[in-house]
Amino acid sequence: MNLPLTALDSWQQLLSHTIDDPAELIRALDLPEDLIAPAQAAAQGFPLRVPTPYLRRIEPGNPDDPLLKQVLPLSAETRKVAGYVTDPLAEAQFNPRQGLVHKYQGRVLLIMTGACAINCRYCFRRHFPYDENRLGPEQWQSMLEYIRSDTSISEVILSGGDPLAVSDSRLQRLVGDLSAIPHIKRLRIHSRLPVVIPQRVTAEMIDILGSSRLLTTLVLHVNHANEVDEQVGHALTQLRQANITLLNQAVLLRGINDSVDSLKALSEELFNWGVLPYYLFVLDPVEGAAHFDIPDEEAQQLVGQLQGTLPGYLVPRLAREIPDRPAKTVLPTVIG
Repeated sequence: MNLPLTALDSWQQLLSHTIDDPAELIRALDLPEDLIAPAQAAAQGFPLRVPTPYLRRIEPGNPDDPLLKQVLPLSAETRKVAGYVTDPLAEAQFNPRQGLVHKYQGRVLLIMTGACAINCRYCFRRHFPYDENRLGPEQWQSMLEYIRSDTSISEVILSGGDPLAVSDSRLQRLVGDLSAIPHIKRLRIHSRLPVVIPQRVTAEMIDILGSSRLLTTLVLHVNHANEVDEQVGHALTQLRQANITLLNQAVLLRGINDSVDSLKALSEELFNWGVLPYYLFVLDPVEGAAHFDIPDEEAQQLVGQLQGTLPGYLVPRLAREIPDRPAKTVLPTVIG
């Protein structure tokens, strides 16, 4: 798409000036006007948010584009479906401090911000109470106190929203505070920003993450090979050169990546840029996303077929996150 985007656009500007009007998105992509009314209705429950760099990768005039389907609100989101709830992972019961989730032994997850660069329609936190988990100075100190007091914690996971939506100066303070806790060995960051706005990968950010004493892993969320263009690839190369481990976790989504060909292309494209496929999650049953669901049996057969086309290190683990279990549940694949 020939949308205005210059080298002078900072990542902060791109993050602040996203498309949030369904009519604007639909007209910019030359899509049928009859999509506007249902999209506006669905966006009342979960707003539309699409940044320009991501928008440029969507094929105009194609309502079946796999990137478009991840961001366009649909009337299907407004239907109530049994078993689909607002807190599918029951995170509220593992929320001992404001902004902190402690579900698994040895690691804690910090909700750094409610801000995202993009609102993915399948997001399991689309109903998360971010207003109740705001991270101010007092809350941050409370979280640090919690982490210091539990020496069994060796890994801290930064999540959100998107943790890389915070400024480089704030990120530096956060990483410095965590590095000062002796029993913390690893830092993991889950982010879509290097993909949807690759300009976020600044020299400052690379230095902050690459120079920390913590072993740092960046887990990307890429669901389709078309999400990775040359600019994204350049950003990933810079991160990898700073000795930051790059992993990807995808979500298996109906009509987007539910074929062997699309999953194979995704794994190969990621590995071309030094990213190792990590997890392929079946959909979390979040209210508003039932139309993306694929039955476990179908997913298991699909990944079984994928195993026949790729070396093992390029096949992500098929998994589901189930509340109250001590780890992710890896689903067996069906081969043959």
